[in-house]
Amino acid sequence: MRVVTQNLWGIRGDWEARRAVLIDGFRELQPDLVAFVEAIKTDEYDQVVDLLGPDFHVAHQRAREPDGQGASIASRWPIGDVHEVDLKVTPRTADFACTTLIAEIQAPGPFAPFVFANHVPNWQLHFERERELQTLAAARFIEELAGDRDVHVVLAGDFTSDPDAANVRFISGRQSLDGTSVCYRDAWQSIHPGEPGETFTPANPLLFDWDWPFRRLDYVFVRCGLHGGPTLEITACERIFVEPHNGVWASDHFGVYADLEIPSRAG
Repeated sequence: MRVVTQNLWGIRGDWEARRAVLIDGFRELQPDLVAFVEAIKTDEYDQVVDLLGPDFHVAHQRAREPDGQGASIASRWPIGDVHEVDLKVTPRTADFACTTLIAEIQAPGPFAPFVFANHVPNWQLHFERERELQTLAAARFIEELAGDRDVHVVLAGDFTSDPDAANVRFISGRQSLDGTSVCYRDAWQSIHPGEPGETFTPANPLLFDWDWPFRRLDYVFVRCGLHGGPTLEITACERIFVEPHNGVWASDHFGVYADLEIPSRAG
């Protein structure tokens, strides 16, 4: 299974040129699941369907920005129940369409049952407290949803924070928050230990914030079981759209894909 997370940057910039690059890129990638951030969905336009075509099942965040921007999930397999975690954790989060969009994926064979979550916390640099509370809320909801089931969970999205931030350390099992702890395996770190893996970098000329202090913002995480690490083996993880195509950059963020398999040995 191939999982992708991609911040689309809405339809900003030269959208028609970017659209062509994204369509070609996704056609080549052949993802099975995609967590889209800053995707546009209005009564007139569905950016996800425009980019991927009609063969995907799509779930959209309900409460979106005024221009239709928000979180979306695309799946090659049917989508069952869809949940949205309320991330309005302080008054400061009221004016942003933050959410964790969670889809129960009707995946085939050994991958079932399968939960796919697209996490979009607040983006403001000085909102790390909110991001901690938001990630905590998402993790608690997923744990309640998983319950005692033997379920695979993949958590992806634009966390806005780099790996040293408390909310990312919490998800990766390196610290607790408010008496709660979880552990998800960072797909990039699993395949590229010690490599920076920047996804929001001045190397991309579309980056408006020329000295943004956090550089690896986009992640694919796999929930760990009691033994043996992640319940799905991470066999590949790479950044995508890291170079221009005919002079055109796809987005202001690089995306990330991870290839996941049923482990060849039990933990």
